[in-house]
Amino acid sequence: MATAAAATKEVVFEWEGRDRNGKTVRGETRAAGENQVMAALRRQGVTPSKIKKRRMRSGKKIAPKDIAIFTRQLATMMKAGVPLLQAFDIVGRGNANASVTKLLNDIRTDVETGTSLSAAFRKYPLYFDNLYCNLVEAGEAAGILENLLDRLATYMEKTEAIKSKIKSALMYPISVVIVAFIVTSVIMIFVIPAFKEVFTSFGADLPAPTLFVMGVSAYFVKYWYIIFGGVGGGLYFFMQAWKRNEKVQQFMDRVMLKMPVFGDLVYKSVIARWTRTLATMFAAGVPLVEALDSVGGASGNSVYVKATEKIQQEVSTGTSLTAAMTNANVFPSMVLQMCAIGEESGSIDHMLGKAADFYEAEVDDMVAGLSSLMEPIIIVFLGGLIGGIVVSMYLPIFKLGAVV
Repeated sequence: MATAAAATKEVVFEWEGRDRNGKTVRGETRAAGENQVMAALRRQGVTPSKIKKRRMRSGKKIAPKDIAIFTRQLATMMKAGVPLLQAFDIVGRGNANASVTKLLNDIRTDVETGTSLSAAFRKYPLYFDNLYCNLVEAGEAAGILENLLDRLATYMEKTEAIKSKIKSALMYPISVVIVAFIVTSVIMIFVIPAFKEVFTSFGADLPAPTLFVMGVSAYFVKYWYIIFGGVGGGLYFFMQAWKRNEKVQQFMDRVMLKMPVFGDLVYKSVIARWTRTLATMFAAGVPLVEALDSVGGASGNSVYVKATEKIQQEVSTGTSLTAAMTNANVFPSMVLQMCAIGEESGSIDHMLGKAADFYEAEVDDMVAGLSSLMEPIIIVFLGGLIGGIVVSMYLPIFKLGAVV
């Protein structure tokens, strides 16, 4: 029965017609075919004049932020008493990203044919990870789906906020370095050669800084395609290796944690996400060993993925969570103490949630402080680089003026 229903997949039809009073009305109806739409409209007293299948726009890539917004909207509507299928319709129609609309329509069709919501989500692991599906499944089993969706939406919003802050803190210096490289390249390729032609008529020895800058400029002019190709290609292959190669990921994750200035920011954000994830899973009633399956990956750092696997093995053999976390040697003492208090009082989810709140606030403060700190450093860097080139090229002119 479910197979037959799935074969006649419903789509959205846009229609226009006249009601019993002769007034023009328009709307949308979900149906398997045009005949079903006509029959449904006639039952409502509407004489259709135009019925057409709604064309799906090509949408943007679905981002985690889109899933977080969808989860919040779905939780809000279910708390308001809107039926699940109708809630999917409302969220799908109101989303600006056509890719999200198509995804929600596909999930709605699965649910309509008798599939559980968690099973429908599991068909799309690219967008709904194990943590998401496990929490939805726990909510369905306990009959508190709207509450768990609300908790899940809060978790995703906090996680995405931390990611956004880390990216903004890292993007500022990276973008400045890129701009500095482009500006320096333009000066080396187009400006310095013009000075070189002027200096050849001086008939005097040039200062060492000027000769150095002119030598670098000659290298840029001769091999600019190799420099730009090498830098661009090197960055592309490095980023691909970072995404796909496990060893490169582990190496870079360790480097990120030990970086000066930024390392502490990454460390605190990872701790915040790890504790927030475990607190959310505990609050949903997911067993500890099963919850740890999702916690490591949600931290976003392979060092903590390995540590979580070790913690899971120790906990499964009877070791307490606090002792296993202490043995991993990657957690700050505050988190360990909060976890120990939570185990003794039977409120691990509450204590880990408090720890997550603390480290999220620490991340906020660090991002604000880094923004203020980076501005003078970047000004000095750009001033030293561009100013050094300019002074090097004007040294011969100053020397000539002194001779005259």
